[in-house]
Amino acid sequence: MNAPLPTPALLATRAAQRGTLRSTALRDSRERLVRGALALTSVFSVGITFAIILTLAWETFHFIQLPEVTLSDFLLGTTWSPLLGAEKHFGIWPLVCGTFLVASVGAAFALPVGLISAVYLSEYARPGVRATLKPVLELLAGVPTVVFGFFALTVITPALQGLCKLLFGAPIFPGYNATGAGLAVGIMILPIVCSLSEDALRAVPRSLREGAYALGGTRFDVSVRVVVPAALSGIMASFFLAITRAIGETMIVALAAGGLAHLTLNPASETQTMTAYMVQIFLGDAPAFGVENLSSYAVAAVLFTLTLGMTVLGNVLLRLFQEEYE
Repeated sequence: MNAPLPTPALLATRAAQRGTLRSTALRDSRERLVRGALALTSVFSVGITFAIILTLAWETFHFIQLPEVTLSDFLLGTTWSPLLGAEKHFGIWPLVCGTFLVASVGAAFALPVGLISAVYLSEYARPGVRATLKPVLELLAGVPTVVFGFFALTVITPALQGLCKLLFGAPIFPGYNATGAGLAVGIMILPIVCSLSEDALRAVPRSLREGAYALGGTRFDVSVRVVVPAALSGIMASFFLAITRAIGETMIVALAAGGLAHLTLNPASETQTMTAYMVQIFLGDAPAFGVENLSSYAVAAVLFTLTLGMTVLGNVLLRLFQEEYE
């Protein structure tokens, strides 16, 4: 007995099923390809990080093994003079002190100014004003850091000298100083603080503001006592990111802070940071495979450890102050 011939409707159904199977298989293949590419990118990023860590650790180990270097002198010494004199000293603390001195000046300027600017843009500025001011402020992030270095030398430091001469009768600040470099670093990190803090403030639910206004709060009360505490985790994230960026800044401090590595808390004095020292070494004045060259890797390892520690500390504090809203 002959089987009945398939109807056109049955043929169309079978064709649709075959097309669905093909499209599903093609979609699954594309998704596997995308997942594989994303995983490969993630592994590549992590691999680059581990390669950097291994490079710094390997070169630092070779530096510590040199006869003229001791681990205790490197970690606890207070004298850094690897290039001058017959007796060289490799105490890291003068460079650490200079780095944090410049970063502290920059943070003291950028953190309050950036937060106040973010509160204004989020709570006070009209939409048109915000749409104009925020992109203009974020343009600072695109300025090359070497320009900030020249700005510190030709504008900030002379202005500080003129102000001190007017107030005290003498230009207290020398041509290279931590304050001028720190203020330039603060201007550089200002967009980071302002932009991220403003995003965190605007992410606070509108209901919190309306509830505070319903209780009789003024705009200042709502901004300071409700919105800022509610966005504290995002604000702290912007602070830590900006400080970490300030610690790792190179060109501004290399141009404007000077090259004298010494223990000081005087922001008007000349100083040298860890990044500026590394720039000095790789300008070609030191032997390519000498102790000075290896010392730059050790300094980079210390800088990497400090920034990593600040990042971990920031994540811990963010978890403590994190707020969640429905």
